[in-house]
Amino acid sequence: MTTHSASTHRARLRRVLSSTGILGILGLFTLTFALPGIAPVSATQSFEKIPSADAAEVQTLEVSEAAEVAAVDRSDYDVTTYAELLAARYGNAYGGSVGGEGSGAVRWPFPYAVPMSDGFGPRAAPCSGCSTMHRGIDLLPGAGTPIYAIADGVVSGYQEGWGYGTHLFIDHSIDGQSVTSLYAHLQTGSSPLSPGDTVAVGDFIGLVGSTGAVTAPHLHLEIRIDGVAINPLPWLAEKTGR
Repeated sequence: MTTHSASTHRARLRRVLSSTGILGILGLFTLTFALPGIAPVSATQSFEKIPSADAAEVQTLEVSEAAEVAAVDRSDYDVTTYAELLAARYGNAYGGSVGGEGSGAVRWPFPYAVPMSDGFGPRAAPCSGCSTMHRGIDLLPGAGTPIYAIADGVVSGYQEGWGYGTHLFIDHSIDGQSVTSLYAHLQTGSSPLSPGDTVAVGDFIGLVGSTGAVTAPHLHLEIRIDGVAINPLPWLAEKTGR
């Protein structure tokens, strides 16, 4: 009984192995025909070699010495400010000793008659920040008009801001009195003058502007004698004869 069973098991095992081998061969055969585009690659197959970058011809560019840029000598150039250009342009409005209006030691700040919008004394403030006591006169020659010194003197102050805007002071000695002229609301950057500069009558001092507390471009001109503001209108009329 035992010998017969062992023989029977061995026979069945041989039949199973035989069936498995046949099925494996059939499976490989089917896979080969199902994927015709896949071809086996030989381990010894060689590929075309791509030339390396080292093999490429290297081009060089030689720069001629004539193409070199020469260094710029900065000492060949001068810097001229906007105010200096204005001074050179306008010069002296009265032509030195040339006769006619404004040829004396004291002159008006413009070499011709100009409108006056506001006089000296109490007033209703025309703008926010404007004073109710006007200590000068307002002249309206137009924005950008050149302004000239009323007499020989020395610049005693130059400031920007507040109600006067850009303004400067010139101290004079006139008929034995210490006189200061104030020019206010100038265009910022238009004056070539600084404190300590000496000016002659008729020298350019800046352009009419609208800096500070203003309603329109104009020159606010003050005359102070011994530090006290006076009415410039009759004083200038007396000193200039006009």
